[in-house]
Amino acid sequence: MPAGLTPDLGDPAVLARLFAPAAAETAIGLAVSGGPDSLALMLLAQRWAAARPAPPRIVVYSLDHGLRPEAAQEVAMVLDAAGKLGFTARALAWTGPKPGSGVQEAARRARYRLIGRAMAEDGATLLLTAHHRADQAETILMRMAHGSGIEGLKGMTTLSLVEGVPVFRPLLDVEPTTLAALVADAGLVPIRDPSNDDPAYERVRWRRLLPALAEEGLDGAALARFAARMAEADTALAQLADAAFAELVTLDGFGAASLPRSAFHALSPAIGRRVLSRVLNIVGGRQKPRALGQVERLYDQIAAGDLPRAATLLGAVVRLRGENLVVSREPGRALPPDEAVPPGGELIWDARFRIANISDETGLVAGPADFMPRHVLENFLGFRVTAPAEAIRTAPLVRNAGGEVLALGGWSFDSRVKVELLID
Repeated sequence: MPAGLTPDLGDPAVLARLFAPAAAETAIGLAVSGGPDSLALMLLAQRWAAARPAPPRIVVYSLDHGLRPEAAQEVAMVLDAAGKLGFTARALAWTGPKPGSGVQEAARRARYRLIGRAMAEDGATLLLTAHHRADQAETILMRMAHGSGIEGLKGMTTLSLVEGVPVFRPLLDVEPTTLAALVADAGLVPIRDPSNDDPAYERVRWRRLLPALAEEGLDGAALARFAARMAEADTALAQLADAAFAELVTLDGFGAASLPRSAFHALSPAIGRRVLSRVLNIVGGRQKPRALGQVERLYDQIAAGDLPRAATLLGAVVRLRGENLVVSREPGRALPPDEAVPPGGELIWDARFRIANISDETGLVAGPADFMPRHVLENFLGFRVTAPAEAIRTAPLVRNAGGEVLALGGWSFDSRVKVELLID
């Protein structure tokens, strides 16, 4: 499609292409607030589904955040409009106290959490949202202002996982004016949330700047092209980083990682940071950075030779041991408590290990190994153990009801238990 143009939403072939990632699902959800964008999503989903021989079941979710008295009535309007289109619709509510600051972010998390829970009850496996080209432009500008790297500057992706919910954004390359016209033609009156015009919110301030930026050529289409190019660059760097990770990083059965310092220093910073980030993610239990630049600062310390005796970040401990950089799980309260491994079932332990009970035996429990003398450990494993103490303490230990050790870390000593370290 030529730059700047928006897809022809009246063309069934275009709708089939836009909604193609949802076609194979049995049931999908639509997040509909009642604004012009989400109402347009609902209309387009109905047209797309009507043209398919066996469309997925569609459930509309509308959430009252409890922040405005009009919200309950607005949710009722959405449910009425959804019903007229033949959709099942559910009203959800965010109840309880609200934070004094960061309300929009807290509301976003609550929205996905509540919708995700409802989707699980309904058997819906993909949530469609109405994010469009202007939303993408605002996101890119905000991330640019915050100093984001290439991964952030690719903006929102068509498919992603948000707060554990699989999200699909079919309208990312559509102008909001096109969506508003579609809603007006259908005779629907959209909701106008005053928070969308409140300059107290950063996104609104960027939204107000978009017309002036467009006059200089930096419009939604230009920023969409920029995002696409950043996505291509991000993919190329990811491929190089994956190859470097496979070549340099060794993961042991305790979930600790090591890589040679000289080879790590030889990597370009863009690749080295990605390798380090992936190692921290695997070893530290998939903890998200609290702020931009945390991994970059740690990388800079390592590259400059200024790493302290032991640095901690994102649930991991980073040390220099001889010629290697060694990363282990950080001991502490973040580790999970003892958890049962049900007969014929499995659990993901500390977001690092998949532990499966492949028998019908009850009473199997997984918990942190905590303190275990090395000579006892070496008797179990049959070889000399040189792993850092924190790696041993934070590895999972699986026992049966009688206290017998069936597995430790990634090693299983019994056919009833299978353990796998998660590296993706």
